[in-house]
Amino acid sequence: MKEYKRILVSAALPYANGPIHIGHLAGVYIPADIYVRYQRAQKRDIKFVCGSDEHGVPITIRAMKEGISPQQVVDKYHAIIKESLEQMNISLDIYSRTSNKIHHETAAGFFKKLYDDGLFEEKETEQYYDEKAKTFLADRYIIGTCPVCGNPNAYGDQCERCGSSLSPEILINPRSTLSDAVPIKKTTKHWYFPLQNYEPWLKEWILEGHKEWKNNVYGQCKSWLDNGLQSRAMTRDSNWGIKVPLPNTEGKVLYVWFDAPIGYISATKELTEHWADYWCREDTKLVHFIGKDNIVFHCIIFPAMLKAHGNFVLPDNVPANEFLNIEGEKVSTSRNWAVWVNEYIKDFPGCEDVLRYVLCANAPETKDNDFTWKDFQERNNSELVAIFGNFVNRALVLMHKLCNGKVPALHQDTLDDIDRGLMKEIESIKPKVENLLEQYKFREALFEVIDLARKGNKYLQEKEPWKKAGNEKDGISEANQKQIDNCLHLCLQLTANLAILIHPFLPNTAKKMMYLMKVVDKILDWENAGKLKLLSVGYSLRPPELLFRKIEDAEITAQVEKLRAGLVGDQQSGVGSPASEIKPQASDLKPQISYDDFAKLDLKVGTIIAAEKVEKADKLLKLEIDLGFEKRIVVSGIALHFKPDEIIGKQVVVVANLAPRKMRGIESNGMILMAEDKTGKLYFVNPEDKIQTGSSVS
Repeated sequence: MKEYKRILVSAALPYANGPIHIGHLAGVYIPADIYVRYQRAQKRDIKFVCGSDEHGVPITIRAMKEGISPQQVVDKYHAIIKESLEQMNISLDIYSRTSNKIHHETAAGFFKKLYDDGLFEEKETEQYYDEKAKTFLADRYIIGTCPVCGNPNAYGDQCERCGSSLSPEILINPRSTLSDAVPIKKTTKHWYFPLQNYEPWLKEWILEGHKEWKNNVYGQCKSWLDNGLQSRAMTRDSNWGIKVPLPNTEGKVLYVWFDAPIGYISATKELTEHWADYWCREDTKLVHFIGKDNIVFHCIIFPAMLKAHGNFVLPDNVPANEFLNIEGEKVSTSRNWAVWVNEYIKDFPGCEDVLRYVLCANAPETKDNDFTWKDFQERNNSELVAIFGNFVNRALVLMHKLCNGKVPALHQDTLDDIDRGLMKEIESIKPKVENLLEQYKFREALFEVIDLARKGNKYLQEKEPWKKAGNEKDGISEANQKQIDNCLHLCLQLTANLAILIHPFLPNTAKKMMYLMKVVDKILDWENAGKLKLLSVGYSLRPPELLFRKIEDAEITAQVEKLRAGLVGDQQSGVGSPASEIKPQASDLKPQISYDDFAKLDLKVGTIIAAEKVEKADKLLKLEIDLGFEKRIVVSGIALHFKPDEIIGKQVVVVANLAPRKMRGIESNGMILMAEDKTGKLYFVNPEDKIQTGSSVS
């Protein structure tokens, strides 16, 4: 393994178009913070950078919704995000923003270097244009009907209901979000980065050189490379963003995914005058913490940009996580289906470590995971309170009761096998946790720490020092006192070790434990983990205080009700409108069509005879449908709503004459009709009674 002199950790830049939610914490910021805190405890030279991504279409869309300027949007949400990260104890060295002058200069300079080196392709292409608004339209400014699931308000780049990647060309009945006009194509000029020129190098660097990367990261990279890379536009038509640093380019800005990752460089520049040590020296380890939706940008596009520019280090690892669902459903900020961090902090003051614990213990490290409020309560009450907090509290209570509030001596001559067993567990914990943290297996590392506390509880139950104390009025025999001393001495040394081990995960908890033990920050140095002489004999400790409180049923019920009450049913309604207030409106109707247009649809009743999930597409199901006269494959974005084995034999209505489309490499021949209620729940449109397969619907 290569030895590094310094480490630079970046955490994905959150869009400053809204607050952050717990999915952001679980996927990016908590694992990054755990890793950084551990490396600092190892006394390694490490910098931790992040900042608000303040350019791109999501910002301008939010500005339109709120009736304010893009600058007002980013100023508002930058402050909210920054405060939320600080309150959750994400220990960044700097939280910058891409609207800063230093970032504009750095990103523009990076682009100009590639331009001067002749690395861009200059192309004129046809882009969508809104004649009423007199502006070119980014994909997110175009909405229409999703060809996969039928969502009438799918964006031009992605359907937020089924998760399918889309393009404006395949939307049904596309329209502009600015004026509701049907967009036209108009010629425009842009600068493209020829990714295909870096494909051989990327294949060698990733597929041969980084086989240790997480399976989800390596697999997604391999899929992109196997399918072949193409030139990608690095500029956009817009007035919001970093201006293209070339003459006669009014109304053109850098593509947000060109400028955003350069934000890591500019943030480091802002942090330290020695920024080049962290970006330009081969003995620097660069690690990007991101979510799975950003893998291609951080593993393929940004490394190719760095390679093309020259003189920059490349990422050593990109430990991307999967997604965190909430109460069985995909997080949707447009539908307000999210647990917002700033609201959690208000609802559960002083419980920041509880959320850190739950999100790490249930982290989506290898697959999408589900957050439920009931699990949140169960993990707090059954693990933090009943295991970790219980052990620490018992150790301190018994020390004050049986040892006059001071650390008792360890009597080597009276140690038994149970004592030695616990000592062995303490001494062996450091390499276990260390190895898991170095491999970015934070969930397993946390389990080992909690399991050590569990073993401490088991040890106390086996030793039962309170029984050896007997009737204190009669005094405690010397033999029993030695056994009590040994038991509580080891429990207190274990408590000190738990403070060290839990600190990367639950920093507030570790600090509270240090206060109770009356020790200084230096004890948290990683080199102290596994040692049995952290607390000196005869040292007095403070009276115990509970580390965690029990969370009551009423609190959980309130959160579930709050989540459902805030749900928005229509993607275009705007965040914050209660679902109960959303009623169908005449304006929701699509443009009128003639009978002849409708008559072109060939609707048939089919029966689902097979269903399976589409690989690497959590929202898609591959259905085999019997239409009576033939069997067809249809790809449908309903995987988050129905399990494959539950829909076998169900009759559905199929648009049988819809032109075939390829989705995730599978040719889909048709579309099944679904209804969606105001909460976003899907229902099959099918006959009330079972009828003959292949029957026409008219």
